[in-house]
This record gives sequence, C-alpha cells and structure tokens, in this order.
Amino acid sequence: GKHAVNLDNKTVDVRVKPFTLEMGIKFELHVTISGKKLNVSEVPELPIPDEWMRDKLELNFYKSEQGGGGEVENVAYDKQSRTAVITFLRPG
Repeated sequence: GKHAVNLDNKTVDVRVKPFTLEMGIKFELHVTISGKKLNVSEVPELPIPDEWMRDKLELNFYKSEQGGGGEVENVAYDKQSRTAVITFLRPG
C-alpha cells in the first residue's frame, strides 16, 4: 500500500513493494575435532563481513543434529588463513 512519511517538515508518499531475498549459500568445511575445540579449515571466501561469518559458523555448529554440535562458547575466525576455531561450552 501507500504510506505518507514526514521528512524534515515535508510529507513524502512512499509505496511498499515486495522484495526477493537471495538464496542462502552452501559450502563445505573440513573439520578436526578435539574435546571442547573444533578446528575448521578451508572456510570459503564469501563477500560478507567477518562478524556474519562467525555467526554462520556458530549457528551451524550449535545445531546438535549436524554432527553432534552443542552450545558454542566462542568462534575465532581468521579470514586470511580461512580457518576458525569453535569452542563449545561442554566437551562432546
């Protein structure tokens, strides 16, 4: 629909249009597991901020149905070496 927005004492009419989001990106990771820490290598280079990559890694390994993940304590991501260290709250 149509909406009126007040900007700097002027009223502007705006119209809402649907917006299509791009599909998610799938990628393969190589993993070494050791107690509470998990070393991830060959993290793909994606055109996203480092913080987003850390969030994606955390969400992926938080899911217990995907390879026995669990609650994540920390994600240390190094864009240059394309590696990350995922630290879990509990060993497993």
